[in-house]
Amino acid sequence: MLTISQLAAYAGVTVRAVRHYHAKGLLAEPDRDQSGYRRYDAAAVVELIRIRTLAEAGVPLSRVRELLTADEDEFAAAIEDVDRRLRTEIRERQRHRERVAQLAAGDRLVLPPEAVDYLDRLRQLDIPERAIEMERDAWILVAAQIPDQMPALMALKRAQIEDPAVTAVYLDLVEAADWDADDPRLPAIADRLVAMIDDELVALLDEVFVNAVPVARRLLRLLEDRGWTGWTKLERIDRGREQGSGQATSVSTAR
Repeated sequence: MLTISQLAAYAGVTVRAVRHYHAKGLLAEPDRDQSGYRRYDAAAVVELIRIRTLAEAGVPLSRVRELLTADEDEFAAAIEDVDRRLRTEIRERQRHRERVAQLAAGDRLVLPPEAVDYLDRLRQLDIPERAIEMERDAWILVAAQIPDQMPALMALKRAQIEDPAVTAVYLDLVEAADWDADDPRLPAIADRLVAMIDDELVALLDEVFVNAVPVARRLLRLLEDRGWTGWTKLERIDRGREQGSGQATSVSTAR
């Protein structure tokens, strides 16, 4: 006959666990001997090992008694149910881990993957973190307004930054952030910025503006009424040339 400490040691659990299983009604409490101690037999060891095994497998203690007394078919069905619950818990915990990883990653919490990849590429090109932080904050705002257009925007930006001239402008702008307004180096930066603006980029940025701002379309029409066209690349309308070529100027009646 075994004491409670010996029983716990044989089954590989703590004395506290044995008492917990007694309290839950999973393990029968034996009578006490003349000295007032509980004495356990071999059957108690076997039963305790079965309880421990089920508990370690993730079976809730509330279902352990059911499984201890189940026949083969009932046991198999109960185990399948427990396994299904555990799979659900695993998926949920995996989602929690992914969320924690996003929190640790910082950018990935608030930006779509293509934007994060773009920022990572900037870092690979040794763009100063100061510039990357400004880009990140800007793209967070854009992604919140027009998430569906982010893949196209990021594809365009990824293509642009592979141009050494664009990288040079990034470096210039970071350096220029601390210049005085009359610094003689500013005109050269302005020239490089103008050279970077192509028609494809202008059209895309205009589309972003139109889709993001509710009043954009009317505002553009009003600008045309006043002799200007475009948004990203605002240009004066040459009405005489349009009339000479037979093209009618678009005039809106929206007021």
